[in-house]
Amino acid sequence: MKMSRLFLETLRDYPSDAEVISHKLLVRAGYIKKLANGIYNYLPLMWRVLKKIENIVREEMDKAGAQEILMPFLQPKELWEQSGRWEVYGKELLRLKDRHNKEMCLGPTHEEIVTALAGEAIRSYKQLPVNLYQIQSKFRDEIRPRFGLLRGREFIMKDAYSFDKDEEGMQKSYKAMAEAYTKFFKRCGLETKPVQSDSGAIGGNISHEYMVITQTDSGEDDVFYCDNCDYAANSNHAVSVLNETNIEGEWSQYEKISTPDIKTIEELAKFLHINSSVICKCLVYIADKEPVLVLIRGDKIVEETKLMNALEAKEIRTASEAEIKELMESHGFKAKPGFIGPKGFDDIKIIADKTVQDLKNFVMAINENDVHVVGANFGTDVKLPVKICDVRLVEAGEKCPQCGQPLKVTRGIEVGNIFQLGTKYSKAMNSTYTDENGKEVPFVMGCYGIGISRTAAAAVERHHDEYGIKWPISIAPYHVIIVPVNVQDEKQMEIAQNIYNRLNSSGIEVLIDDRDERAGVKFKDADLIGIPLRITVGKTVQDGFVELKIRETGEISKLTPDEAVSFVSKTVQNALNN
Repeated sequence: MKMSRLFLETLRDYPSDAEVISHKLLVRAGYIKKLANGIYNYLPLMWRVLKKIENIVREEMDKAGAQEILMPFLQPKELWEQSGRWEVYGKELLRLKDRHNKEMCLGPTHEEIVTALAGEAIRSYKQLPVNLYQIQSKFRDEIRPRFGLLRGREFIMKDAYSFDKDEEGMQKSYKAMAEAYTKFFKRCGLETKPVQSDSGAIGGNISHEYMVITQTDSGEDDVFYCDNCDYAANSNHAVSVLNETNIEGEWSQYEKISTPDIKTIEELAKFLHINSSVICKCLVYIADKEPVLVLIRGDKIVEETKLMNALEAKEIRTASEAEIKELMESHGFKAKPGFIGPKGFDDIKIIADKTVQDLKNFVMAINENDVHVVGANFGTDVKLPVKICDVRLVEAGEKCPQCGQPLKVTRGIEVGNIFQLGTKYSKAMNSTYTDENGKEVPFVMGCYGIGISRTAAAAVERHHDEYGIKWPISIAPYHVIIVPVNVQDEKQMEIAQNIYNRLNSSGIEVLIDDRDERAGVKFKDADLIGIPLRITVGKTVQDGFVELKIRETGEISKLTPDEAVSFVSKTVQNALNN
């Protein structure tokens, strides 16, 4: 491909609305162009990257025994009602009506469609196991699309669904998909960690996310992991063993004390000369429009996904000061929001994190301005909430739940996920097969997603520098770019064209910058768009040499044209075969 013919516009500056480097670089380098909030055009270079990622997915899925299909993007309400997700999925499900007033939705995922399909097509246990997958555009009406392709509303995804006759079969399918995912991401040049995660709206008891470790602060989520064993979990699922600390106050009896102008836990701890670990703090959340009180140790933070799951809520948020004030006044309290405590709210749902149940002689607020109590204990002074569960955010340095070594934390980007669905959908939708005894039995299912467009963006997050993108060879839009410094120089153009023809004929994907531009402009564009290998044809051709640059490392070599062709061919083949 000639650069003069390529549909490409590179920009001098980053887009003003871009927050993460992948969004900045993909727009500036001419890979994507915004159409609407969270919706992008994929331009020629981007489409080549996406097709390569798709082809690697297909190869690994086919090797694992999955079969490709394509399901409708538009889905009828009836199937979502059967699964119980029409209302549960929330506002991210874009609902609409067709000309016959029939309610539909744009597919964010395809569990309902594929479960109905399997129920109609698979009759006997003799047909199992079956794994069906597709690569298709999806739509989720994100409340605040951001990060470019990492959190858009429309995106490309591979989703697969396994159907087995029992739990043992599903575990085998799950393991096969896990192995295929590891191979896929390695082929894309990405270091990933499979981490325990929250199943969210998909459902199921066990799920893992595949996180690209960015080695920068640009990731979406915190990943907690142990160097001593294989434990790794997303922050919304991570658990830990707490380090020993003081959880017993110095007061021997329950009493009120004056705490004037205290506004934060830190101020309270400093005022009382105590560690915040002996404070029981009370937080107010709104869960599905209803107030909830959450008790947690003063030195810990609530992890809101864990809390939402514990409450079995569709959505939660922290209550505003006005809402807390209204809640207190409705129960006869006139205190400021910062002094709310659990006493006197027997009609309100109260949930406690596990960290509070062992507190002794602790400090807490009691709905009186500028007053706290010390020496409080559950069971005698305060009723312990009925629901006690883990809603705490893990912190680095706490102990691994598997081996007891300190946990570490890094930033990661989710690019894939696998779920053990069990019979969640097959039971709800009466999707069954006939077993060996002639009995109708629901399928045991798994589901497996890979974000195609997210994988491309994650690769940019992982492989870039201050000059632009550094694509891994396996997913780069072109393997090599040839840059003749002066297109008016017949010798340079002759050598450049000869190298171009030889590499093309050997199956190497080549871009030649035949534009009549300054060399500096060409070099900057080559670095920006991130082609892995660059052959510069300049004045050194008079001495029989060209210059070869490896984009990933910045290493530059002076080679003869024959040596350059040989090096590029071997490098590309080695990269594609690994």
